[in-house]
Amino acid sequence: MSYGERRFGGGNFGAKPVETGKEYDVQITEVSRQGDGIARVQGFVIFVKGGKVGQSSKVKVTNVGARFATAEVVAPTTQ
Repeated sequence: MSYGERRFGGGNFGAKPVETGKEYDVQITEVSRQGDGIARVQGFVIFVKGGKVGQSSKVKVTNVGARFATAEVVAPTTQ
């Protein structure tokens, strides 16, 4: 076990399934307390500014943190 793993309790601080600046097709499944939509990519939470529950959209990730990312809607996904 390396010092970093011990220090941080072996938490999952590795690669994230999303990257800043990239676009993803997502489904908004919930709304946050602040009113933003919540989507997930491989279980990783993405807060989508202005997203509504049930909305399918293409989003652009604006920031990736240790536990979640933020994104903005680029275009609604056609179905």
